[in-house]
Amino acid sequence: MSYANPDALVSTEWLNDHLEDDGVVLVDGSFHLPTANRDANAEFLEKHIPGARRFDIDDICDPTSDLPHMIPTAEMFAEKVGALGISNASKVVVYDVYGMQSAARTWWMFRLFGHDNVAILNGGMPKWLADGHSLVGGAAQASPATFKATLNPALVRSIDDVRRVLDDASEQVVDVRSAGRFTAAEPEPRAGMRSGHMPGALNLPFNELLEKADKTLLPAEAIQARIDSAGIDLDKPVTASCGSGVTACVLALGAYLIGKDDVAVYDGSWSEWGGRPDTPIVTD
Repeated sequence: MSYANPDALVSTEWLNDHLEDDGVVLVDGSFHLPTANRDANAEFLEKHIPGARRFDIDDICDPTSDLPHMIPTAEMFAEKVGALGISNASKVVVYDVYGMQSAARTWWMFRLFGHDNVAILNGGMPKWLADGHSLVGGAAQASPATFKATLNPALVRSIDDVRRVLDDASEQVVDVRSAGRFTAAEPEPRAGMRSGHMPGALNLPFNELLEKADKTLLPAEAIQARIDSAGIDLDKPVTASCGSGVTACVLALGAYLIGKDDVAVYDGSWSEWGGRPDTPIVTD
């Protein structure tokens, strides 16, 4: 079994060969959980893959929301990515410092706003370094470009959408947090969050779709096997959820690789559901 959509990933070899190609734009989409006590923007200035621009999901977001990195308007997304030198003709390649974590969120955001010519560096910065390539420091340089964005509402879900699909069972809601967080055996990393999961949600921790050794995506047959073992039917609608809408996108990516291109993401995810007093929670 091979990937149905292999262009969603590029290898370190491909990137090294095409890093200076006209039309290829590399972005660093790294994000750290609050408990990591790390600054992704400062780390970018210290070291990044040559030619990369910084895509900060906490900057390219809705500034009016109290929830973390909620999606911006199409107009704001277009303005922000245009300032990074990205046009509608660009081939965007995304990586993060973990190998595969928040890069998927950046990939999903481009697809959400109508740009399908986007891929992820498989294995991210750790694989780039392991394969003998170098890093540089300093601020990114980019000439502004024009980007036109159109939101695809089919790829995103609100809390009202999730309430509805849980009530009428019209979609499968898949939580990609760890099994411990899903069952409330482990605490949430964000202060004030209740523990547990949404009634009726399935659980497939996002890291189960990755190779343990180098955080690259599993082969297609292994992704399919993990999805099947979690009780997920890809012939039916799927909404992915996580802590704050970041690693949910890894499930969207994994499903996309094996041919399902319409997995939606609950943008508020557990930061919204677990932070409210009026949402039902199961702990088991």
